[in-house]
Formats: sequence, structure tokens, C-alpha cells
Amino acid sequence: MAVLAERPRPRRVREHPRAGWFAVATVCFGAFMGQLDASIVTLTFPALQQEFRAPLAAVQWVSLSYLLALVGLLVVAGRLADATGRKLMYVWGFGVFTAASVACGLAPGLGWLVVFRLVQAVGAAMLQANSVALVVGSVPRSRMRAALGVQAAAQALGLALGPALGGLLVDTAGWRWVFLVNLPVGVLGLAAGRYLLPRTRERAPLARFDFPGLVLLAGGSAALLLALSGVSGLGLPAWVAAVPAAVAVAALTGLVRWERRAAHPLVDLRLLRPRVVSLGLLGALCGYLVLFGPLTLFPQVLGTHDGMGPVLTCLPAGFAVSAVLVDRLLPARLGVHGRTVLGAVVSALGCGLLLLAPGSAPWVAAMLFLLGLGLGVFIPANNSSIMGGIPSQMSATGGGMVNMARGLGSALGIALVTLSLHLGGAAGPQVAVAALAVCGVLAVAGAVSCARESA
Repeated sequence: MAVLAERPRPRRVREHPRAGWFAVATVCFGAFMGQLDASIVTLTFPALQQEFRAPLAAVQWVSLSYLLALVGLLVVAGRLADATGRKLMYVWGFGVFTAASVACGLAPGLGWLVVFRLVQAVGAAMLQANSVALVVGSVPRSRMRAALGVQAAAQALGLALGPALGGLLVDTAGWRWVFLVNLPVGVLGLAAGRYLLPRTRERAPLARFDFPGLVLLAGGSAALLLALSGVSGLGLPAWVAAVPAAVAVAALTGLVRWERRAAHPLVDLRLLRPRVVSLGLLGALCGYLVLFGPLTLFPQVLGTHDGMGPVLTCLPAGFAVSAVLVDRLLPARLGVHGRTVLGAVVSALGCGLLLLAPGSAPWVAAMLFLLGLGLGVFIPANNSSIMGGIPSQMSATGGGMVNMARGLGSALGIALVTLSLHLGGAAGPQVAVAALAVCGVLAVAGAVSCARESA
């Protein structure tokens, strides 16, 4: 069927000297829309509570359902894309995400909105699992790091615009337009994907699908996040949080055992054997944990007055500046591992310096900008390092693993800050910043270990 086949780009596009960068720009549409959605939806919570007369505990599932589905489906979407075609999966993902966004904007009730957010997460997984692989496959290896930096800048731009745009839309047009705003971007992305993305040249056949692995991965991830939520101030008995914690441990332990002996594993554990891949994925998780944690922390510490938006914008602004300019400012001889170490050190330093004055808006703004600069160096270089250690025919699977680490890191950043504020009492902000700094140090340790092994 034509709709299930990847169509070639027009010859004029295919033979253009910047054809690869056209493809990178197309991927940036999805990167921008995904991060915009990640940072904008929480601003709708008060309006949703008022319209549907529901408590925050119910409204939060608008985000939680999306996150749980996304984390569980990223590797699945990447594996399917390796078998069926990355361009095909990406274009269909744009279509599903855009259609579900419109459905969210028209949802008649809170339950329907949660269901449509689950469908939206399916489209987002199809987009995100393919993004890194499409970037890597569209440009020469010598330009791979720069291309991943441009993609990271598009993510940072979406993240930075989310709070400002979301607040404006909710205050003027209403919460429904937070979802409907995805429609024009989605239509543009669909057209760009059809005409600018290259077809898949290398595929990995999918003989059988690992449904037990999918259930264990999705169930374990969901149970882990539910357990963290349960001990972060929901007022639930301890045993209620202990149950999903036990389920998470059992499911994730069972996943490792199952994948080791599965004929066609969902997560090929052989890909994790190189230290550059396993430690790189840990670094990716820590990097996004440190990126999203402050966006949850400082509105609680500094309040939600009018100056809060510019303060928080310093983090993604530093990220975007660094991701775009790093190739011009850093010497080429530093190499990908050197840049990974440098970015991790600067990020950990920014977190550590936040401990000096977590309640001072000017100091926080300056340190968030420094933190963003470090993450803008670290994350693209770390992603490049991971993808360099994965065979090309499994690149979409590897990209799905990178994005799964990113999703888990983002969720854990929010959960870790919430837990620290709840358990730390009056010293909660310092405890939260210290926890973020520890994660930054873990990223440094992993980056140094990978650099030593490659030396």
C-alpha cells in the first residue's frame, strides 16, 4: 500500500548540497513541538480544575498518562522503525500527534482528555524514537555532532517558549488552544517530512515482536513513577507507595532476565555492553534530570510572580546558545569525549553554585544560564558518543533508548525535586539542589570513564 511505503524525495531536494540539513530542519519541527508540549501543558491545570470541577490529583493525569505511555513506547517505536522504515514511522507519528492534539483541544470531558493524551503519546513516541536516527543518517559523520546540536537547540527553544506561550494562550484564548496550537506546526511538519526526509537505506528485520518485554518495560516504568509520586506528599499510607515500588523492582528485574533469553528482544542488551553506550545512557538520564529539575524547583522557591518567567528562561536559553555555538567556540581537537566531560563538569558546577543562594533571583538566573551552557555542550556530545557505539542498522533502536533515557530523566527530575521539597522541610530547596548536584557529579564520572576507555 502506498501509505505504508516510504516515498523518495523529489530529485531537486535529493541532489541539493544542503539536502541533509533540510532533513535536520524537518526533525527540528518534531523536537520543537515535543518540548513545547512538555513545558506548556502543566499551565492548563488550574483552568482544567475549574472547567471540569476536578481536584489536582485527577487533573495531573493529563500529564502523567502522556509521560507513562511515552516512556513505555519509545523503544518499541524505535525497534519498529528499524524494521519498517524511519521516515515512514516519523511521518505517521506527526500525523497521529497532530490529530490527537486537535482531539485534546476538543475534548468534552477530563476522561476523554486523558485518553486523547495517551494517543498523543503514541505519536510522540513515533517522532522521538526516530529523531536521533534520522539526524545521524542525514548528514556526514563529521557533521553529526553539529546536527545533533541544532536539534538540541530546537528542543531548548520549544522548552523556553512553553511557559510564556502557554500562559498567554490560557489567559487569552483558553486552555484548549494550548493543544490546538500544535495543528499548524503539525501540518507543516507533515509536508516537510514527506518531501525532505530521506528514505531508510538499512533495515533490521523484525521476525517476532517481544510483547512480554513491552509489558515488563511499560509496567516497570509506570510503577516506578507511581511509587515516587506516592511518597512525595500525596498523603497516602506507606503500603500504598510500597506496592508499586515492589512491582517496579519485580518488573524491571524480570525485564532484564527475559531480554537475556528472548529470541527477538525488545531491548537488545548486547547494545549496552560497550561502556560508551551504557554509561552514556546513564549520563543522558542525569542530564535531562538536571535540566527539568530546576524548572520544577524554583517556582516553588521564588514564587510565581512576573519575574519568574525570565529567570527560568535562562536555563533553556543557555542550553540553546551553547548547543548552537559550541562547534564555533570549542577546538575540534577536543573531540566528542572531551566535550562530554567539559559539559558535564560545567553542569555540575552550575548545580553546586546554586547551593550558595537558592533564594536569590539574580544569582539563580546566572547559575541557571551557566547550567544551560554546560548541558548544551554535554547532551549533544553525549548523544553523539552513544550513537557512535551502536551499529548503524540499529540506529533507531539506539535513538529510542536515548529518548527513553531522556523521558525518564525528565520525569525523575520533577519527582526528585518534589520528593526533596517534601522530605527536606525548611531545608527542602537546599536538599533539592544538592540532589541535582549529585546527579551532575554522576554524569561527570560516567563521562570521564568513557573518555579514559577511548583514550
